[in-house]
Amino acid sequence: MHSILRGVAALFAAVLLLLAAPARAADPPKFNAERLDQMLAPVALFPDALLSQVLMASTYPKDVAEAADWAFANRSLKGDDAVKAVQDKPWDPSVQSLVAFPQVLAMLGEKPEWVQDLGDAFLAQPEDVMDSVQLLRAKAKDAGNLSSNEQQIVTFEAGAPARQTIVATAPPPPTQIITIAPANPQVVFVPIYNPVHVFGPWWHPLFPPFFFPPPVRWGFGWSPVSTAIWWGVGIGVTYALWGGVDWRRRNVNINVNQWNNINVNNRINSNNRNVNWNHNPGNRRGVPYRDASTRDRMQDRLSDRGGRQEYRGREDQRAQARAALSDRVGAENLDREALRNIDRSQIPQRVTGGDRVSAGDRAAAIDRGQARDRVGNIDRSQVQERAGNIDRSQVRDRASNIDRSQVQDRAGNIDRSPARDRASNIDRGQAQDRASNVNRSQIQDRASNIDRSRAQDRAGNVDRRQTQNRNESAARTNRDNALRGANDGRQAQQQIDRGRASQAAQRHNAPQRQANVSRPAGGAAAQRRNQ
Repeated sequence: MHSILRGVAALFAAVLLLLAAPARAADPPKFNAERLDQMLAPVALFPDALLSQVLMASTYPKDVAEAADWAFANRSLKGDDAVKAVQDKPWDPSVQSLVAFPQVLAMLGEKPEWVQDLGDAFLAQPEDVMDSVQLLRAKAKDAGNLSSNEQQIVTFEAGAPARQTIVATAPPPPTQIITIAPANPQVVFVPIYNPVHVFGPWWHPLFPPFFFPPPVRWGFGWSPVSTAIWWGVGIGVTYALWGGVDWRRRNVNINVNQWNNINVNNRINSNNRNVNWNHNPGNRRGVPYRDASTRDRMQDRLSDRGGRQEYRGREDQRAQARAALSDRVGAENLDREALRNIDRSQIPQRVTGGDRVSAGDRAAAIDRGQARDRVGNIDRSQVQERAGNIDRSQVRDRASNIDRSQVQDRAGNIDRSPARDRASNIDRGQAQDRASNVNRSQIQDRASNIDRSRAQDRAGNVDRRQTQNRNESAARTNRDNALRGANDGRQAQQQIDRGRASQAAQRHNAPQRQANVSRPAGGAAAQRRNQ
């Protein structure tokens, strides 16, 4: 019986493997060079920073579609102001950055399937995508349609070394690297062009290049008759352009400082100036990946972040917090600089009853009774007990144990000679010069400007009776001290005895003092007579 069950289980497993094999084999093949050139033609001549952000954003096709609708409804906003206005949107920052450039979103919104293919190609074949861009730029240069001008700076460098492993179906790496940057980093011109004319005769007849001219409804004024590059109006930006391309490594990166200054809700914590970009599968919003390899890689990335459901939960909570904050202060005020300038007394505060009151009213509603209760609850007896428990005998013992002889020795050992030397080295001439340079006229002027009437008024307001009372009190005190004990016979007798003893001592010492005075004089006279 057990052997039959094991055989059935093995047969069931084999059937599952046979069913799974066609599903794995059904994955579409990689994009070939013809398809890559076709889909990258409309954006290959964008400035490097803008191109990198377009490639990042294309990996979130649902966000791009919503951003295009928002940009059309808010065509008056562009540049940094537009990016700040969508900080509360649940879009990836790369998609938010594109609202600064309405011409780009006008193109991306025309064909959503092209956007998704572009993003899938960039996720699965980033090196092939970068090589295709360089090939297209070289074609435009050879056709005479790519050079530096007032809108852009085009530079040419030596190409990357050839791959060590040669793939038969892969095109050779470009022989040179062509970079494109705005002539003014803070003014970006988006080139709009027809690939058929700009790149010369197309080399893939079965795969003609995509071309999505700006729709008329956007009002950009583009002329479809023109065969050259149409630049339109430059867009002023400060922080909205934060992407970059490392052509030698064939990947895109992020300028951390630029990113953090505009993406205040999604800051990057890094000490490096540039960091490599990584696709965030949590922002994919249910759009399936094209191939199994990419799906597995992104699933592993989600697992590293703690699980798909947990990550999505954090994203939902973050989106709800942004929406709540935008309701309170306005979506346009979500950046830090704007929040610093908000009058906080005007920000509505939530109360338990569901009503909204101002911050000032809320402060006035503080229950002052609670503050009084806290003061009343202080146990003063505990404070008194702590003071009473201080052992004053320990304090006296510490004071008595001070070795005063050591203090005296230290004072005696002080070397006073340096102080005398300093005093003797004082240049009194300098002091006199300073004194002579004093402008006495200024002092006299100040003295003459004194309002003596005020001084007299102050002197007149002095209560002299208090001074007299104090003098009389002092006189009475002195008299009392002088006459104190006059009625006491014993004290009087003591004073008389002291006086007599003093007179006797003076009489006894008088002859000796006279001898001491006369002796030197006599000795001097005798010396003169002997001479």
